[in-house]
Amino acid sequence: MKKLGLLPKLVIGLLIGIALGKIGLEIPIRILATFNDIFGNFLKFVIPLIIIGFVAPGIGELGKGAGKLLGITTGIAYLSTILAGSFAYLINSLLRNNFLATTGLGNIALENPEHALLSGYFTVGMPPLMDIMTALLMAFIIGIGISLVNGVAMKNVMGEFQVVVEKIIGNIIIPLLPLHIAGIFANMTYAGQVETIMSIFARVFLVIILLHISILLIQYFIAGIMSGANPLILLKTMIPAYLTAIGTQSSAATIPVTLAQTKENGVNAGVAEFAVPLCATIHLSGSTITLVSCAMAVMALNGMPITFAGMFGFILMLGITMVAAPGVPGGAVMAALGLLETMLGFTPILTSLMIALYLAQDSFGTACNVTGDGAIAVMVNKVAGFKLNKIKN
Repeated sequence: MKKLGLLPKLVIGLLIGIALGKIGLEIPIRILATFNDIFGNFLKFVIPLIIIGFVAPGIGELGKGAGKLLGITTGIAYLSTILAGSFAYLINSLLRNNFLATTGLGNIALENPEHALLSGYFTVGMPPLMDIMTALLMAFIIGIGISLVNGVAMKNVMGEFQVVVEKIIGNIIIPLLPLHIAGIFANMTYAGQVETIMSIFARVFLVIILLHISILLIQYFIAGIMSGANPLILLKTMIPAYLTAIGTQSSAATIPVTLAQTKENGVNAGVAEFAVPLCATIHLSGSTITLVSCAMAVMALNGMPITFAGMFGFILMLGITMVAAPGVPGGAVMAALGLLETMLGFTPILTSLMIALYLAQDSFGTACNVTGDGAIAVMVNKVAGFKLNKIKN
């Protein structure tokens, strides 16, 4: 079991949960519900710590670099992320009333009413040390302070704290997620909700993949216009990076391949070596598409209002909070948990559904991210005053 990747484990947990729900044994389902209550409270406790551990070091690192070129690259990456999220909102809004339409969950809410989902035997309160907004403000202040003061001590402290947070995610949250997912789907199957949810999940997954392909075509079309190169040839050259990211689920682990293929596209070596590692931490167009699409699907399932004003604010904040998300599977969605709670009103159950849906295609979002990094490198290459070297056939 240890040799299996996260996705197979999640699928196994989901299937076991559905099987338990179909059998209808109340005791094991309530035991899982008890675990879910405790695990959900733990998630609420660590969310502020995750925000500080991710965002503060990430912003601190952005304060150093190549001056003007750093600002240009960061601006292009952030704009790409925002446009990708807005594009995802637009397409999902157009599809919501037909392709993604659902009959709804009736009078069954995704909480724990006695007439629908089974409640646990007991729970353990774990009040967070601070609320989400306080954590965000602290992260911004600490991160900006590190970049302005160039303080080594504070930077080292936050760097080590980020490692602690990554360990919590990698050694506690991620390993327990399959059991958490099993409990959620066992309870939802018992309450008769799972067919509707799984139907929507399958359709959302298809939409997300198509959105990834579309945004990559747009990014390389713009890069091609700026550089005077054929966008399809540029994109084709980056396919090895895309496939590598699917296998590794990590932008950082894919950097060597992304860098090699970017140079193969004719980008100046110095520009490529600067832009690709930077974009691996700040350019998250694929992850943003996935988070926006998944969030809208979960909100639609629960009958929550979806407005452009609310979602656009969420998208703007995503581009900041996901900066330097760690290389563990699901880093982006973990960094976004606080925003889901404060800006979109997600409950612990909805957050868990969001994690499950996001992680099911995390590798494809990462692949979209790193492939898009190549397009940004081409744009930065042009802004820096370089022409593309002759592309090898």
